[in-house]
Amino acid sequence: MKFVIATGNEGKVREFKRMLEPMGYEAVSMKELGLSLDVEETGETFAENARLKAGAACQAAGLPAIADDSGLCVDALGGAPGVYSARYSGLGDDENNQKLLQELAGVPDGERTARYVCAICCCFPDGTCLTAEESCEGKIGYELSGRQGFGYDPLFYVDGRSFGQYSDEEKDAISHRGKALRLFCERLKERQSEKA
Repeated sequence: MKFVIATGNEGKVREFKRMLEPMGYEAVSMKELGLSLDVEETGETFAENARLKAGAACQAAGLPAIADDSGLCVDALGGAPGVYSARYSGLGDDENNQKLLQELAGVPDGERTARYVCAICCCFPDGTCLTAEESCEGKIGYELSGRQGFGYDPLFYVDGRSFGQYSDEEKDAISHRGKALRLFCERLKERQSEKA
């Protein structure tokens, strides 16, 4: 089965391909199909935004489309940046990370708990959708560490290391997106066996 990955984020495209292709699914980016979509993320939840993006890509490509919406929810900030994670500073990853550090200045270690959340939605040309949502618990460090990953990875610590220090395989095993993708693949297999 061939899927279009409904994102312009190359980091996410790599993660999706890395997880889906060993399971026998073909994954192509919108860029590979010559598509460019700018879907307004008006949803109030990660799941709503994922569905908006998957629906638009499915319609444009005529293929099953997988989208995710994910972000960082920091307890000391009342769950912010949440669905606004990618556009927290209005600029890029570096500025988002600096803004997060500024917002948490003076917040003690025990109160820097956070979680990454990932909602995945796949919309099919027949109008049906499959969803999966997972999270990964961690805490926010005091400085950026590591060069792996993207987004808030250099600040998000699990077991004493930032996601910026995890290898791809280590991160996939415990990350919000890795867990959500595995759950999604389980649901996809169930859907295929029901249709068989």
